Amino acid sequence: MSSVAGIPWLDAAYLKSKHDAGLDYESYLATNPAKAPNWRKYESQVHLTDDQRRVVSSFTREIKVLVTSGIWCGDCAVQCPMLMKIAHASSLIDLKFVDRDEHIDLSERIMINAGLRVPTAIFMAEDFELVSLLADRTLTRYRAIAARQLGPSCPLPGAPVPQDELNATLQEWLNEVERVHLLLRLSHRLREKYGD
Repeated sequence: MSSVAGIPWLDAAYLKSKHDAGLDYESYLATNPAKAPNWRKYESQVHLTDDQRRVVSSFTREIKVLVTSGIWCGDCAVQCPMLMKIAHASSLIDLKFVDRDEHIDLSERIMINAGLRVPTAIFMAEDFELVSLLADRTLTRYRAIAARQLGPSCPLPGAPVPQDELNATLQEWLNEVERVHLLLRLSHRLREKYGD
């Protein structure tokens, strides 16, 4: 396997092939209708503020995003609708989902701490060059889960996620998407290409 920009085996051609094989949000949920209601529950609880929508709608560079996920995954049900809401706020964000187990070759290439973590979002430039990878949970999600699991009692699986935690997690995903956009906007390679 070759190394591209210091990241082994995640070259643009491979990432393009996986993005091309991915499904949009609705098609992805349709692959397992029995698990989709949990995603829909969080989808109805997550909303971009006007300020967040303005940030995303101001983007000028295309961002390809590929999420390895599992419809069965509780963390995916909470966080993937957030990525969908962010992507829907800009015509320049091309978001696709693939099942972690059906695309094990990809999942094994992006393992985190020797685990097949989901969701994992791979952020790419318009030509599928790797820009960033954010996996498993944002800092807000980790803090909240640690407080619940490392404290005196643990909630039952599927317990409701507090709205303030949802809002903070959404903001962290948006921060990463904005960071990726700014990296692309300031990229010498792309500025030279577009003359801006």
